[in-house]
Amino acid sequence: MVALDKIDPRAEMPAAKIAELDLQVLANTPVNSEYRQLILRAPKDLLESCRAGQFFHLLCPDAGGEHPYLRRPMSIYGYYPDRGELHFLYKVTGRGTRALGELVPGDALGVVGPLGVPFRIESDWRNLVLVARGVGLATLAPLALEAQRRGIRVTAICSARHPDYLMSIDNFRAMGADVVTITDAEGTSSTQNLRAILEDLVAGGAADALYTCGSNRMLKVVQQVARDHDIAGQIALEQQMACGIGMCHCCVRPFRRDGVIANLRVCREGPVFAIEEAIAW
Repeated sequence: MVALDKIDPRAEMPAAKIAELDLQVLANTPVNSEYRQLILRAPKDLLESCRAGQFFHLLCPDAGGEHPYLRRPMSIYGYYPDRGELHFLYKVTGRGTRALGELVPGDALGVVGPLGVPFRIESDWRNLVLVARGVGLATLAPLALEAQRRGIRVTAICSARHPDYLMSIDNFRAMGADVVTITDAEGTSSTQNLRAILEDLVAGGAADALYTCGSNRMLKVVQQVARDHDIAGQIALEQQMACGIGMCHCCVRPFRRDGVIANLRVCREGPVFAIEEAIAW
């Protein structure tokens, strides 16, 4: 086990291979009443440069009467060099995502990426715990895929308001993960219950590292468990981004780094940070 203060996700940044391309839409289908899955055809060399936790900046089309101006950051949901596919999972909430929802197979979509600092997996970790809620499940899904490729065990704790909004459950199971579902409707998503689940995993030796995305409440619980047991942890943060490459400073937020409060860019210094650096919002 590696102490939580000795893990820096930046140490595993791949060599920069950022591309700006128009990719063909293969599918754009509803997952439930709020989310859609977008699948793009992508070249093998681009997909081989992707890492779990990174994102692409998407040039949303003028479609359905929508005219989005800025690109939208989108976490990688899956990347499959053998199939030539790049996957995204997104929630339709505003002008940009409504326009994305109008895309049909055969359309072209402009993308820039992969961007940002990815998740890191130490060579001696054999048990990863993923804790996510809502669209955070999309960000952590490729981490489970990467773990499967390395033969590492994963426990995925998936949270949502209602069982109907739980996503990626079958996807996580297909990648060999042990899945634990907790929901508001069933009264199982409290911080106390989440803490108990994590403590059981730690006690059973099934938590070499903790990863989270998508919830402030979850961040606080995961931070505390990581601190109490000296377990490494990482978080992927979501933030509004205008440029996605660190120029505009739109995504700056405070972090604890090197003993001080530092204002860092989520798109450039992140989106993945060591869990102890994150400040709850």
